[in-house]
Amino acid sequence: MSRAVVYQTFGGPEVLELRDVPEPHAGPGEVRVRVTVAGLNPMDGAIASNPELAALFGVSVPSGFGYDFAGVVDEAGVGVEGFAVGDRVFGGAMAKAAADFLVLNIPAAQPDELFHTPDGISDEVAATVPVAGLTAAAALEAIGPRPGETVLVGGAAGGVGVFAVQLAKLAGARVIGTASESTFDFLRELGAEPVAYGPGLADRVRAAAPDGVSAATDLFGTETAETALALGVPAERISTIAAGANPPGGVRATGGSEAGPAALGRITDAILAGKLTVPLAAVYPIEEIREAVTLQSGRHVHGKILVTM
Repeated sequence: MSRAVVYQTFGGPEVLELRDVPEPHAGPGEVRVRVTVAGLNPMDGAIASNPELAALFGVSVPSGFGYDFAGVVDEAGVGVEGFAVGDRVFGGAMAKAAADFLVLNIPAAQPDELFHTPDGISDEVAATVPVAGLTAAAALEAIGPRPGETVLVGGAAGGVGVFAVQLAKLAGARVIGTASESTFDFLRELGAEPVAYGPGLADRVRAAAPDGVSAATDLFGTETAETALALGVPAERISTIAAGANPPGGVRATGGSEAGPAALGRITDAILAGKLTVPLAAVYPIEEIREAVTLQSGRHVHGKILVTM
């Protein structure tokens, strides 16, 4: 037997259970990964609590939980190429990452994905990259920040925000990040100039950037996108990841699946070069999955939350 986080009905963290399940094995064209770390994302809890959203991702109950993971290939089926037993790997497995083992087709079928973990990057860091890193990359690719420009990042202290801030800085942009005041010092350490979100945001951004804002990305809701429009930023230079199919004012909706093919390599290269750090807000054992998801759902964490097997 092995362990997996599962839920039988849709709901909040209280529906999540760590259960003994039959141990899976790799068949032809598949690998089995012994998971060491799962990285949490807001979408994990949203899928588990919202049947309509879950359906969009092909998830129905009963279901496993989580997407981001890192670990080691410990079984490889006949016909597998590119991966072998003992390879360190990371990636995404829709609604099944929080488990001792998971089985993936090779090549992985979307939305699942599997990559080799570069030497020098820990499993803990690798497990933060698939959703947050690629979503940040896609959000910035959509608006094309350039050296010397001022970019407004909404939700800058969250899991996606910590990547977006640093990637925009690496592109040579000045970054203004919206967040709660409790995160201001944290954001300054990442290289952003923080402003408080909420009523009056446009005035605070004008004060921080009297020469104007060139581009913006909204990583939480629509407030930043709407503010950028009010400040005169062209809609084609505003992106959002959280507005669904109808973003305000025709701004560009995007997500991690739209990141360019070179995005992952740029992120891991920047991590290895010490130019991008991944702040870890908290690390929980799998037995405390409900506590981990409760913290994640509060949306006030500074960085990423991990669950270890």
